[in-house]
Parts: sequence; structure tokens; C-alpha cells
Amino acid sequence: MSQTARTPDSYYLNSLDDYARLLPQLRSFGPQVNEIGRIMVDCWNGGGKLLIAGNGGSAADAMHFAEELVVRYHRDRRALAAIALLDQTVLTCAGNDYGYDAVFSRQIEALGKPGDVFVGFTTSGNSANIVRAFEVARQQGVKTVGFLGKAGGACKALCDVPLVVQWTGSAARIQEAHQIIYHSLCEYVDAWLLGDIPG
Repeated sequence: MSQTARTPDSYYLNSLDDYARLLPQLRSFGPQVNEIGRIMVDCWNGGGKLLIAGNGGSAADAMHFAEELVVRYHRDRRALAAIALLDQTVLTCAGNDYGYDAVFSRQIEALGKPGDVFVGFTTSGNSANIVRAFEVARQQGVKTVGFLGKAGGACKALCDVPLVVQWTGSAARIQEAHQIIYHSLCEYVDAWLLGDIPG
């Protein structure tokens, strides 16, 4: 047994300390977030769509981001084309027939067109199926945006805009930072569609 007992609230307070350490880094992402927002707007203005993917908790982020765009964030506005590449039948079929590294790239091969955007979530930057998805996206003329962690990993060089949350601790902090960022993008999109900012 540990000689230093921790109270339940100490875990919560440690999490808040982590956020305090991350905040200056998040504040520095303004230019990249603005660029991603512009890429998204240009995509929809041109009749394109977002394709979004991730594994585990990042899969939940991919679905969450797509849902906010297709349905709504805070304000009523038109639906936007965004697809989370997480249909279970497609994932299991591609994984069975081609291997797990191909579960997202196979879908990009089928759906991705020039003018589209692929958004990949990986807290390590090295998830093999996201690396392969970025490679295929670039081959098909699809713009690439990475919500990455650690030092960006192999994905960093494959992204038109790599957004790297540099954090060596829990991947949960990276995922939480990603959520703050994509929610801010949803707010930006709402403002653009409703005429608060020029499109």
C-alpha cells in the first residue's frame, strides 16, 4: 500500500493542473485553427465533404465532430457534409480482407475526391491506419488535417495542417485538447454560415 494516501479530489485537482500547463500551448494554435476553419469552409463552398477517422477515444471524437457538423452545434443552420469513417460493417470487412491498417484508407479510396478534406485523429501521431489514410488521401488530392499528439509522429509530415498537442502524459489530456479545438471550429462554422463572419 502506498504510504502517501491521496484524497479523491487530488486526482481532479491534478487534472486541472494539467490543463493549466496545456493552456499556453492551446492559445498558440490560433493560426492553425484559423487555417483549418478556412480549409473546411472552402471545402463546403466547393461542394466537398469532410471524411473523419480515429481509433478508440479518437474514434469517438471523429463521430462527435461529424455529428456537430451534420446536425448542429449551438445554432440552427444548414447541414454540412461530414462523414465519420466508422461503419462497423465496413471496418470489419476491410480489416478482415485487407488488414486493420487499411480500414480507413480503403474508405478514402472509395469516397475521397479532390476538394474533400480528411481529418485524422491520433494521439500518438503514429496509428498505422491513420498514417495509411493520410497517404491515400494525398494520393487522391484530398486535403489533410491532423489532430495529433506527442511530437506529431509519422502523420505530421503527411498533413497539410498538422495540429500537434505536445504532451507526454496521459493521452486523455490530448483528446480533451482536441475536443476544445474542434468545438471552437464548430463555433467558427456556425458564425460563418449565419453571416457573423465573411465566408
